[in-house]
Amino acid sequence: MRPEVEGLIDKARRSLRWAEEMFAAGDSDFAVSRAYYAMFYLAEAMLRVEGLKFHKHSAVTSAFGYQFARTKRVDPKYHRYLQEGFDERNLGDYKLMVPAEAKARQCIAWAREFLAMAEEWLNQHDVADSGPA
Repeated sequence: MRPEVEGLIDKARRSLRWAEEMFAAGDSDFAVSRAYYAMFYLAEAMLRVEGLKFHKHSAVTSAFGYQFARTKRVDPKYHRYLQEGFDERNLGDYKLMVPAEAKARQCIAWAREFLAMAEEWLNQHDVADSGPA
């Protein structure tokens, strides 16, 4: 697997781990943010395998929806998870609203599921280091 893709997967795994730890500590807003970022990094990794590179959240979400959900290459629910995770992250990070415990738990579950899907997809579609994408 390409180093840039491996790096994004590593960031996603660490973000998910921190989301779970923050949730256990009672910090739902920070947990939602880290759960969202886990999904964001995974979406970026999948897009890079397709030769696409974006940095803006809206561009990653839109491209993921176009490349994967619209075409049903992955279940469209993952695009919804990414969109809703982004919305929840914005509420917690910028509106000073602490998400309900149930919503934080849901976002973490989405991130776990997204990780499993992305790892399976990447194992099937990414080629060994083929140079810069």
